[in-house]
Amino acid sequence: MYVRNVLQYKGHQIISVSPDNSLMEVARTLRENKIGAVLVCEGEGRMCGVLSERDIIIAIAKHGGDILKGKVCDFMTEGVYTCSLDDDMKKVMEQMTSKRIRHLPVVDDGNVVGVISIGDAVKQRMAETEAESEAMMTYITSS
Repeated sequence: MYVRNVLQYKGHQIISVSPDNSLMEVARTLRENKIGAVLVCEGEGRMCGVLSERDIIIAIAKHGGDILKGKVCDFMTEGVYTCSLDDDMKKVMEQMTSKRIRHLPVVDDGNVVGVISIGDAVKQRMAETEAESEAMMTYITSS
């Protein structure tokens, strides 16, 4: 299974914020959209980072609750890892595990076209395992 297939099923929706948004605004966006991270984009939609729930919690733990008034650009993760539409989901899961990340923007021809989460990867793997199991049961019972 490839990233392209997962996005066809999941959709290509991208939630992004400005580097100048406050952490509180982003926390609300995460809650309203029931997601764990947002892309941080400048001007013409150019991705410059990612801000996750984990980033917000770390900021609060280090600086206290007043930091929620702080700007995204001061707490976002830069140098974001990405994947492509043609990446195998096994490779994506390995990258997420080894880098300890939960969200990977999907880039095609220099443009972000979606986001794959660890939940998407697990759901896809569970569906594959279930299909393999059903195929084996069908094979065994038809013999």
